[in-house]
Amino acid sequence: MYRLIAVLIGYALGMIQTGYFVGKIYGIDIRQHGSKNAGMTNVNRVLGVSPAAVVFVVDILKAVAAFIIATLIFSGGGSFFASDYVLPGLWAGMGAILGHDFPFYMKFKGGKGISCTLGIILMLDWRAALIAYAVGFVLVLVFRYISLASLAITLLAPVLLWLFGYELEVVAIVAGLGALAWFLHRANIQRLLSGTENRFSLGKKNKGMSR
Repeated sequence: MYRLIAVLIGYALGMIQTGYFVGKIYGIDIRQHGSKNAGMTNVNRVLGVSPAAVVFVVDILKAVAAFIIATLIFSGGGSFFASDYVLPGLWAGMGAILGHDFPFYMKFKGGKGISCTLGIILMLDWRAALIAYAVGFVLVLVFRYISLASLAITLLAPVLLWLFGYELEVVAIVAGLGALAWFLHRANIQRLLSGTENRFSLGKKNKGMSR
């Protein structure tokens, strides 16, 4: 039963669509511009670095908040808690990602959940987070593809958790969330393979971009 309650807690927090609300502050529906996605990358592309930074931080924090709330309610654990029983927080984190990706009040059209995923990895295991973040940062620095870094992080995270000795349920959930991220990035994958993917540029504004 705690799994269902944790997922619902996470979903309630996750469906706060930061990118959408920030776009509304600027007088636009972010889903009608750029890649038509409500995530941080598209906010940066359309509105610039400062709004994107707000979206990035808040999207991480809503997943972290979901993890912490479920952990406190169900005596769980994680990077910053004494117990190593991480499942309550992880299930809430999964709910946050699902709420972010598929908010019911926006016809289930949200973001791709990468910022939320970064928050969950940090709360699960700071060592795995440090390694995954470093790999992602290097990939962005070298290739300037946010999508490539996102795909690498979601692929690497379950492997690292398995290597650090986490139980099968933890690894399976994180792997499943990674598979979901890859599915939502399928258009990005096609563009990466064809060499037409958009490169990341801080503060770039281009409302006419179609991807």
